[in-house]
Amino acid sequence: MRMFLSAAFVMAAIAVSPISATFAHEGQDHPVVAGKVTKVDESAGKITIAHDAIPNLQMEAMTMVFKAGKPAMLKEVKPGDAIKFMADKVNGELTVIEIETAR
Repeated sequence: MRMFLSAAFVMAAIAVSPISATFAHEGQDHPVVAGKVTKVDESAGKITIAHDAIPNLQMEAMTMVFKAGKPAMLKEVKPGDAIKFMADKVNGELTVIEIETAR
């Protein structure tokens, strides 16, 4: 019984966690990566991020340009913002698929 309650508590905590709610991307396993926005180019649909390593893309920490998965993402952040994001290769392009400002 104790094990069941512990498991239920952990599952409930995960379900209401802001990160899991914000970063639930179609059931796929994408790591949440820390970064800092250096440029936002709404007209090109791109964002430049100085980021930590991105394991799923076998990418070291660096600064690079990503396509925004959704144009609305570019309105949520500005240069200088500390962020947490998920990235993947979508149709051959490195793309930010989820983003939020870090707290």
